[in-house]
Amino acid sequence: MTYSSRHPQFFYTTAPLPCPYLPERMERKVVTDLAGADAEGLHERLSRSGFRRSHTIAYAPVCNGCNACIPIRIPVMRFLPSRTQRRIMKANATIEGFEMPARATAEQFILFHQYQMARHAEGDMAGMSFTDYRSMVEDTPIETNIIEFRTQNDQLTGVSLVDRLGDGLSAVYSFFDPTMDARSPGTFAVMWLIERARARNLPYVYLGYWIAESRKMAYKSNFRPAEILFRGMWRDLDAAKALPGMPLKEEPAAS
Repeated sequence: MTYSSRHPQFFYTTAPLPCPYLPERMERKVVTDLAGADAEGLHERLSRSGFRRSHTIAYAPVCNGCNACIPIRIPVMRFLPSRTQRRIMKANATIEGFEMPARATAEQFILFHQYQMARHAEGDMAGMSFTDYRSMVEDTPIETNIIEFRTQNDQLTGVSLVDRLGDGLSAVYSFFDPTMDARSPGTFAVMWLIERARARNLPYVYLGYWIAESRKMAYKSNFRPAEILFRGMWRDLDAAKALPGMPLKEEPAAS
Protein backbone atom coordinates (compact mmCIF):
# COMPACT_ATOMS: atom_id res chain seq x y z
CA MET A 1 0.00 0.00 0.00
CA THR A 2 1.09 3.55 -0.72
CA TYR A 3 0.41 6.56 1.48
CA SER A 4 0.42 10.32 0.96
CA SER A 5 0.65 12.78 3.84
CA ARG A 6 -2.35 14.69 2.43
CA HIS A 7 -4.55 12.14 0.71
CA PRO A 8 -3.85 8.47 1.56
CA GLN A 9 -4.25 6.30 -1.53
CA PHE A 10 -4.54 2.56 -1.09
CA PHE A 11 -3.49 0.03 -3.72
CA TYR A 12 -4.49 -3.65 -3.63
CA THR A 13 -3.40 -6.71 -5.59
CA THR A 14 -6.02 -9.09 -6.97
CA ALA A 15 -5.89 -12.86 -6.74
CA PRO A 16 -4.44 -14.69 -9.79
CA LEU A 17 -6.91 -15.49 -12.56
CA PRO A 18 -6.47 -17.06 -16.03
CA CYS A 19 -5.13 -14.52 -18.49
CA PRO A 20 -7.76 -13.57 -21.11
CA TYR A 21 -5.11 -12.86 -23.76
CA LEU A 22 -2.29 -15.41 -23.46
CA PRO A 23 -3.02 -19.11 -22.91
CA GLU A 24 -1.63 -20.98 -19.93
CA ARG A 25 -0.75 -17.75 -18.10
CA MET A 26 -2.23 -16.14 -15.02
CA GLU A 27 -2.95 -12.46 -14.53
CA ARG A 28 -2.86 -10.28 -11.43
CA LYS A 29 -3.68 -6.60 -11.16
CA VAL A 30 -2.93 -3.78 -8.80
CA VAL A 31 -6.08 -1.70 -8.31
CA THR A 32 -7.09 1.50 -6.56
CA ASP A 33 -10.31 3.48 -6.17
CA LEU A 34 -10.79 6.67 -8.14
CA ALA A 35 -12.75 8.60 -5.56
CA GLY A 36 -12.94 11.97 -3.92
CA ALA A 37 -12.43 15.52 -5.11
CA ASP A 38 -9.10 14.66 -6.75
CA ALA A 39 -10.42 11.75 -8.87
CA GLU A 40 -9.61 13.59 -12.12
CA GLY A 41 -6.07 14.45 -11.02
CA LEU A 42 -5.42 10.95 -9.72
CA HIS A 43 -6.68 9.44 -12.96
CA GLU A 44 -4.40 11.76 -14.95
CA ARG A 45 -1.32 10.73 -12.97
CA LEU A 46 -2.11 7.03 -13.06
CA SER A 47 -2.91 7.07 -16.79
CA ARG A 48 0.50 8.54 -17.55
CA SER A 49 1.98 5.76 -15.41
CA GLY A 50 0.32 2.98 -17.39
CA PHE A 51 -2.91 2.45 -15.45
CA ARG A 52 -6.30 1.96 -17.08
CA ARG A 53 -9.80 2.75 -15.83
CA SER A 54 -12.73 0.37 -15.37
CA HIS A 55 -15.83 1.75 -13.67
CA THR A 56 -14.54 3.65 -10.62
CA ILE A 57 -11.19 1.88 -10.27
CA ALA A 58 -7.80 2.20 -11.92
CA TYR A 59 -5.75 -0.93 -12.55
CA ALA A 60 -2.45 -2.12 -13.97
CA PRO A 61 -1.08 -5.65 -14.57
CA VAL A 62 1.44 -7.03 -12.07
CA CYS A 63 1.71 -10.60 -13.33
CA ASN A 64 4.38 -12.90 -11.94
CA GLY A 65 7.07 -13.63 -14.54
CA CYS A 66 5.27 -11.80 -17.36
CA ASN A 67 5.53 -8.25 -18.72
CA ALA A 68 3.66 -8.78 -21.99
CA CYS A 69 1.12 -5.98 -21.38
CA ILE A 70 2.78 -2.74 -22.44
CA PRO A 71 0.96 0.64 -22.30
CA ILE A 72 0.80 2.27 -25.73
CA ARG A 73 -0.24 5.70 -26.99
CA ILE A 74 -0.31 7.49 -30.34
CA PRO A 75 1.39 10.91 -30.66
CA VAL A 76 -1.30 12.40 -32.87
CA MET A 77 0.69 15.29 -34.32
CA ARG A 78 3.33 12.87 -35.65
CA PHE A 79 0.94 10.13 -36.71
CA LEU A 80 1.00 9.23 -40.41
CA PRO A 81 -1.70 6.84 -41.64
CA SER A 82 -0.55 3.86 -43.67
CA ARG A 83 -1.93 3.06 -47.10
CA THR A 84 -4.24 0.48 -45.53
CA GLN A 85 -5.49 2.95 -42.94
CA ARG A 86 -6.19 5.57 -45.61
CA ARG A 87 -8.17 2.94 -47.50
CA ILE A 88 -10.16 2.15 -44.35
CA MET A 89 -11.00 5.82 -43.83
CA LYS A 90 -12.20 6.04 -47.43
CA ALA A 91 -14.33 2.90 -47.02
CA ASN A 92 -16.00 4.47 -43.97
CA ALA A 93 -16.36 7.97 -45.38
CA THR A 94 -20.14 7.88 -44.94
CA ILE A 95 -19.89 6.89 -41.25
CA GLU A 96 -20.11 9.80 -38.83
CA GLY A 97 -19.09 9.87 -35.18
CA PHE A 98 -21.26 11.62 -32.60
CA GLU A 99 -19.85 12.53 -29.18
CA MET A 100 -22.49 11.83 -26.53
CA PRO A 101 -22.73 11.90 -22.73
CA ALA A 102 -21.79 8.61 -21.07
CA ARG A 103 -25.32 7.20 -21.01
CA ALA A 104 -26.24 3.62 -21.87
CA THR A 105 -29.08 2.95 -24.29
CA ALA A 106 -30.95 -0.16 -25.34
CA GLU A 107 -29.75 0.39 -28.91
CA GLN A 108 -26.13 0.36 -27.79
CA PHE A 109 -26.67 -2.74 -25.67
CA ILE A 110 -28.18 -4.72 -28.56
CA LEU A 111 -25.10 -3.96 -30.65
CA PHE A 112 -22.82 -4.74 -27.68
CA HIS A 113 -24.47 -8.15 -27.24
CA GLN A 114 -24.20 -8.94 -30.97
CA TYR A 115 -20.51 -8.04 -30.89
CA GLN A 116 -19.81 -10.16 -27.81
CA MET A 117 -21.57 -13.22 -29.22
CA ALA A 118 -19.72 -12.92 -32.54
CA ARG A 119 -16.27 -12.11 -31.15
CA HIS A 120 -16.09 -13.19 -27.50
CA ALA A 121 -18.87 -15.71 -26.93
CA GLU A 122 -16.79 -17.62 -24.36
CA GLY A 123 -15.79 -14.49 -22.43
CA ASP A 124 -17.31 -13.08 -19.26
CA MET A 125 -18.69 -10.01 -21.04
CA ALA A 126 -20.94 -12.13 -23.27
CA GLY A 127 -23.20 -12.75 -20.26
CA MET A 128 -23.54 -9.11 -19.23
CA SER A 129 -27.06 -7.80 -18.63
CA PHE A 130 -28.20 -4.30 -19.55
CA THR A 131 -27.63 -3.30 -15.92
CA ASP A 132 -24.04 -4.54 -16.18
CA TYR A 133 -23.55 -2.65 -19.42
CA ARG A 134 -25.02 0.53 -17.99
CA SER A 135 -22.66 0.26 -15.04
CA MET A 136 -19.67 -0.09 -17.41
CA VAL A 137 -20.70 3.05 -19.28
CA GLU A 138 -22.08 5.29 -16.55
CA ASP A 139 -20.05 4.43 -13.44
CA THR A 140 -17.25 6.91 -13.99
CA PRO A 141 -15.87 9.58 -11.64
CA ILE A 142 -14.20 11.50 -14.48
CA GLU A 143 -15.08 13.15 -17.80
CA THR A 144 -16.20 10.31 -20.07
CA ASN A 145 -18.06 10.25 -23.37
CA ILE A 146 -19.69 7.72 -25.66
CA ILE A 147 -18.89 8.00 -29.36
CA GLU A 148 -21.70 6.60 -31.51
CA PHE A 149 -20.79 5.79 -35.11
CA ARG A 150 -23.76 5.97 -37.48
CA THR A 151 -24.53 5.61 -41.16
CA GLN A 152 -26.34 8.29 -43.14
CA ASN A 153 -29.53 6.30 -42.44
CA ASP A 154 -28.86 6.64 -38.70
CA GLN A 155 -27.92 2.97 -38.24
CA LEU A 156 -25.65 2.48 -35.23
CA THR A 157 -22.52 0.66 -36.43
CA GLY A 158 -20.08 1.14 -33.57
CA VAL A 159 -19.54 2.58 -30.10
CA SER A 160 -16.45 3.78 -28.26
CA LEU A 161 -16.29 4.61 -24.55
CA VAL A 162 -13.66 7.35 -24.20
CA ASP A 163 -12.10 9.14 -21.22
CA ARG A 164 -10.87 12.72 -21.54
CA LEU A 165 -7.38 13.42 -20.19
CA GLY A 166 -5.50 16.68 -19.95
CA ASP A 167 -3.08 15.44 -22.61
CA GLY A 168 -5.33 13.32 -24.77
CA LEU A 169 -8.16 10.85 -25.21
CA SER A 170 -8.16 7.37 -23.70
CA ALA A 171 -10.04 4.59 -25.49
CA VAL A 172 -11.64 2.55 -22.70
CA TYR A 173 -13.70 0.05 -24.72
CA SER A 174 -15.06 -0.21 -28.26
CA PHE A 175 -17.46 -2.53 -30.04
CA PHE A 176 -19.08 -2.59 -33.44
CA ASP A 177 -21.42 -4.35 -35.84
CA PRO A 178 -19.72 -7.72 -36.51
CA THR A 179 -21.23 -7.89 -39.99
CA MET A 180 -19.09 -4.87 -40.97
CA ASP A 181 -15.73 -6.57 -40.39
CA ALA A 182 -14.69 -5.99 -44.00
CA ARG A 183 -14.68 -2.24 -43.37
CA SER A 184 -12.39 -2.58 -40.30
CA PRO A 185 -14.61 -0.56 -37.94
CA GLY A 186 -12.19 -0.98 -35.03
CA THR A 187 -9.36 0.66 -36.95
CA PHE A 188 -11.75 3.35 -38.16
CA ALA A 189 -12.75 4.15 -34.56
CA VAL A 190 -9.09 4.67 -33.57
CA MET A 191 -8.48 6.84 -36.61
CA TRP A 192 -11.53 8.93 -35.68
CA LEU A 193 -10.15 9.44 -32.16
CA ILE A 194 -6.78 10.48 -33.56
CA GLU A 195 -8.45 13.11 -35.73
CA ARG A 196 -10.61 14.26 -32.83
CA ALA A 197 -7.59 14.66 -30.56
CA ARG A 198 -5.71 16.55 -33.28
CA ALA A 199 -8.65 18.93 -33.74
CA ARG A 200 -8.61 19.65 -29.99
CA ASN A 201 -4.82 20.09 -29.90
CA LEU A 202 -4.51 17.09 -27.59
CA PRO A 203 -1.15 15.34 -28.09
CA TYR A 204 -2.06 11.69 -27.44
CA VAL A 205 -4.59 8.92 -27.92
CA TYR A 206 -4.10 6.23 -25.28
CA LEU A 207 -4.95 2.72 -26.52
CA GLY A 208 -4.44 0.69 -23.37
CA TYR A 209 -2.14 -2.32 -23.46
CA TRP A 210 -0.27 -3.57 -26.48
CA ILE A 211 0.44 -7.33 -26.32
CA ALA A 212 2.73 -8.37 -29.15
CA GLU A 213 2.01 -12.08 -28.61
CA SER A 214 -1.79 -11.70 -28.71
CA ARG A 215 -3.72 -11.54 -31.98
CA LYS A 216 -6.48 -9.61 -30.18
CA MET A 217 -4.14 -6.89 -28.90
CA ALA A 218 -1.28 -6.77 -31.44
CA TYR A 219 -3.18 -4.46 -33.81
CA LYS A 220 -2.38 -1.45 -31.62
CA SER A 221 1.15 -1.28 -32.97
CA ASN A 222 -0.24 -0.74 -36.48
CA PHE A 223 -0.63 2.96 -35.66
CA ARG A 224 2.80 4.48 -36.21
CA PRO A 225 4.65 6.23 -34.86
CA ALA A 226 3.63 4.90 -31.46
CA GLU A 227 5.02 5.35 -27.98
CA ILE A 228 5.16 2.70 -25.26
CA LEU A 229 5.76 2.92 -21.53
CA PHE A 230 8.78 0.74 -20.88
CA ARG A 231 10.96 0.79 -17.77
CA GLY A 232 9.22 3.86 -16.44
CA MET A 233 9.58 6.04 -19.55
CA TRP A 234 7.48 6.71 -22.64
CA ARG A 235 9.65 5.71 -25.60
CA ASP A 236 9.25 5.45 -29.36
CA LEU A 237 8.10 1.90 -30.06
CA ASP A 238 10.52 1.19 -32.89
CA ALA A 239 13.49 2.53 -30.92
CA ALA A 240 12.47 0.61 -27.80
CA LYS A 241 12.47 -2.72 -29.65
CA ALA A 242 16.25 -2.74 -29.45
CA LEU A 243 16.18 -2.66 -25.64
CA PRO A 244 16.72 -5.86 -23.62
CA GLY A 245 13.50 -7.41 -22.39
CA MET A 246 11.32 -6.01 -25.16
CA PRO A 247 9.10 -8.47 -27.05
CA LEU A 248 10.54 -8.75 -30.53
CA LYS A 249 7.92 -10.95 -32.17
CA GLU A 250 4.62 -9.36 -33.17
CA GLU A 251 1.74 -11.68 -33.96
CA PRO A 252 -0.41 -10.78 -36.99
CA ALA A 253 -3.11 -8.42 -35.81
CA ALA A 254 -6.67 -9.67 -35.64
CA SER A 255 -8.88 -8.32 -38.42
